[in-house]
Amino acid sequence: MGLTLTTRPAGLLRHFSWPWAVTLGYLGVMLLLPTLALIAKAGTETPADIWRIATDPVAVSAYQVTVGASLAAALVNTPFGVLVAWVLVRYPFPGRRVVDALVDLPFALPTSVAGLTLATIYSDTGWLGSLLAPLGIKVSFTVYGVFVALVFISLPFVIRTVQPVLQEMQSEPEIEEAARSLGANAPQTFWRVTLPPLMPAILTGFALGFSRAVGEFGSVVIIASGIPYKDLVAPVLVFQRLEQYDYSGATVIGVVLILISLVVLLGINLIQVWGKRYG
Repeated sequence: MGLTLTTRPAGLLRHFSWPWAVTLGYLGVMLLLPTLALIAKAGTETPADIWRIATDPVAVSAYQVTVGASLAAALVNTPFGVLVAWVLVRYPFPGRRVVDALVDLPFALPTSVAGLTLATIYSDTGWLGSLLAPLGIKVSFTVYGVFVALVFISLPFVIRTVQPVLQEMQSEPEIEEAARSLGANAPQTFWRVTLPPLMPAILTGFALGFSRAVGEFGSVVIIASGIPYKDLVAPVLVFQRLEQYDYSGATVIGVVLILISLVVLLGINLIQVWGKRYG
């Protein structure tokens, strides 16, 4: 018994070595501490005031536009992101490295520049906007502009999440070959053999793209008009509250955005755990 008591702490100390300390310290300073500070700032208000600020009609409208446009962008990006990743992995073609590098352009491009570019080409006199204007479709300074901006900035999350899984499957083609040898055609092989292992990566890409879109500010503030009940999104509303020196209102709305993203991420993780257990 004495030997057990003396060896267990040593075993625990081996698990909590310096990499653990550095990791926990870095995550605590860079992620946990700012989040707790934001929540603490919002907590200085009374519960009644927090509820009043969070459920203000302008704020509720901004939540609806933010979540609706982010969800629509994630739903569009998911199938197209999988398609792009599939082509980049499965089909060799001239210029594939260039296309693969262009996928990361939204990561490298300042979001304000992205918003300016999108607002220019989708304006009534822009390259694409001039084609849509005769059809009665206006993109810039409308909610459609918000949607286009969110699609642009969140597409790489799906591609870069699915692509490594496809590359790993490409290096081990035995399962797909076995399915075809048993008489499965190409669609059956994809739906029954290829897609199930891809689903965790697809769901992760969807969640990351949605969460990124929920917090987008730089491109949206340029391509949208920021008018309440029209195309005002929650991150822009936070900025407007800060301009009005309404720090409490800005922090409460910021906490609501954090909660929305956390709920989505936790929900996707629970679905993945459920799929692994019962799939």
